[in-house]
Order: sequence, then structure tokens, then C-alpha cells
Amino acid sequence: MAAMTEQQEQIALIKWTQQPSVRQLYPELKFLFHVPNERADKIQAANLKRMGVKPGVPDLMLPFPSGKYHGLFIEMKKTGGRASTEQLWWLEHMKANGYATAVCYGWRQAVEVLTWYLNLKEPA
Repeated sequence: MAAMTEQQEQIALIKWTQQPSVRQLYPELKFLFHVPNERADKIQAANLKRMGVKPGVPDLMLPFPSGKYHGLFIEMKKTGGRASTEQLWWLEHMKANGYATAVCYGWRQAVEVLTWYLNLKEPA
């Protein structure tokens, strides 16, 4: 079986989050969304930049508080992929501002991060 692309990994994750049994356990997943920040041709890239797109913004955001965190940012990577300097910069700054962050290598690792995050208890 061929390795999945980053896009295929993210699609597999979103499919997992949309299963009725998963949504029953974790209804907060309805708030999970993708930040469209992929590469584009020069004209589209210029328009996106004018609209506020910034390099390195994480792929997924769950704007739902859990435990001590305000929300969760996930940077998706295929198995063997690497996060860029810009992506690591965003994750570092989001973490410093009260968000949980993760680089996930494949959809199964992202499932582990999401379930960990959604099972956090409120701080005492």
C-alpha cells in the first residue's frame, strides 16, 4: 500500500471525526476546521496574501477550550514529513498564548492528540 499524502491523511482524520459514534463521544469535534493555507499560483497567492493569509498557519484549529487550554492547533504532516520553520514558529507562539499545539504525522496520531485534548479535565 502506498503512503498517504498529507492531504489524504487530513481527509482521513476529518472522516474519522464525522463518524456518528465519534461525534457522540466528542460533540466538540463539530467545531474542528481546516485553515486553507495551501500553495497557490502567483495571482491567487497575491490575492490570498491581501486577504490576510500568512505562511505557516497550522492546518487545523479546534476553537473549543479543554483543560487549561483555549483551543487546539494541529499541523498535519504525512508520515516522514517535516514542519517548516514558519509552522513551528506559529505553533510555538500559539502554545505560549494558552493553546495546545501539535505536529501530527498521519491521521492516527492526530486522533490520539484530539482524544487526549478532549479528555482533559478542568484545572482545579
